[in-house]
Amino acid sequence: MNPYDRLASLDASFLHLERPEYPMHVGAVSVFEGAPFFDADGRFRIDEVRDLVMSRLPLMPRFRRRLMHVPYEQGRPIWIDDEDFDIAYHVRHTALPRPGSWEQLVTLTTRVQEGLLDRDRPLWEIWCVEGLEGGKVALIQKTHHALIDGVSGVDVATLLLDMSPEYTPVGASGFAPAPAPSASQLLLDTLRDRLTQPAEIARSVRSMLRGPRRALERAQELAQSISTMVTRHAIAPRTSINVRSGRHRRLAVVRVPLSEVKEIRAGLGGTVNDVVLAGVSGGLRRLFAHRADDTEDLQLRVLCPVSVRSEDERGSLGNKVSAMFVNLPVDNRPAIERLHAISVQTADLKERRQAVGAEMLLGMTDYVAPTLMSLAARVVHRQPFFNLVVTNVPGPQHPLYMMGARLVEAFPIVPLTQNLSVVVGILSYDGTLHFGVWGDRDACADIEIFASGIDDAFTELRKVAQERG
Repeated sequence: MNPYDRLASLDASFLHLERPEYPMHVGAVSVFEGAPFFDADGRFRIDEVRDLVMSRLPLMPRFRRRLMHVPYEQGRPIWIDDEDFDIAYHVRHTALPRPGSWEQLVTLTTRVQEGLLDRDRPLWEIWCVEGLEGGKVALIQKTHHALIDGVSGVDVATLLLDMSPEYTPVGASGFAPAPAPSASQLLLDTLRDRLTQPAEIARSVRSMLRGPRRALERAQELAQSISTMVTRHAIAPRTSINVRSGRHRRLAVVRVPLSEVKEIRAGLGGTVNDVVLAGVSGGLRRLFAHRADDTEDLQLRVLCPVSVRSEDERGSLGNKVSAMFVNLPVDNRPAIERLHAISVQTADLKERRQAVGAEMLLGMTDYVAPTLMSLAARVVHRQPFFNLVVTNVPGPQHPLYMMGARLVEAFPIVPLTQNLSVVVGILSYDGTLHFGVWGDRDACADIEIFASGIDDAFTELRKVAQERG
């Protein structure tokens, strides 16, 4: 085995998916109390912010690494230390004209998020924004999906933040980059790895044959979970949100108290995630009604990423995700019936372990040649299997601080693909669900209708829960 930090197949797939009009980074816009970020003369302490980030980078080595590609695309890229690492490039400082409004912050956020990350540098940026009304400060983050998934993104943010407002300034830590291999050596080692893989596969097969009963159980488990994906609903209906998206974006946000979601769950049944999906379903219903779309018997097929990151993998980077497909009813049925329909589905999918089958299928891509992965990525942009992505990431339910400043709220941003004009990212933090509704600027000009529909759907569900209680 060689010591290379090679991208996993799923991580590399996000590089293949990326186009100038479809950046494949995950992002967030966060708002902090502002005062601790300024010195006695009112100057933003950008050097101290950079020192803080530098001091935490040893806990996240890949944030000081850049990509190195294997010659002739004979293998997945590796991460190598960036010998010219420049913290000032990655942690930037800007300002809104005071007093900057929320609308101005959203405009700046969309402009920052629309641009591609430079693949010749470590694949992340943080923009510190001063000038917000109320003296607040915002952080706009963007990190390539090849580097993190949603859950590990929360872990990284937790590493940068503190659980207490007590803060002691830190000095920047030293960094001695390891030399990169030569292109010829990387190619040679990669080809050697590929030649040894069949032997590893053969050993795995022999291991399975030694325990035929367990092998049969695993095969049956996989068949059962895959069967949940191959149904008459496997091809998603084409709708007005499934059109070709362009290069420019819009952002709308929704704030829902977690206590209200739990109240709905207690009164009407289901899980917290079921209630969240019912809220999104209600928002879609409002959007389609506004567009005068036909929604009779319409159910949208939604991709819900599922973390398969174990506890001992928390804090590690890369993508550890699988998926579940849920049909969201957007017809004119009552809100409680939408919730019950979703709850029945998700309970059945969990029992038949759909996410396990999806995880095993994704794992098979480890044996796919990079050139085929590139072709597959083009197909994914035109995939017919789902209408929408809804990702719900649990965050810490207690206040976090940066340089003594309390994090007030944080809204996630999930990348679009070619035939998705809107996606929904959700982050729970300190008692609130923060929805980041991210859409194409032209195809989803009515994104605020969708966001307000989500908000109203939770209000309606809560009212029903209270009436039944």
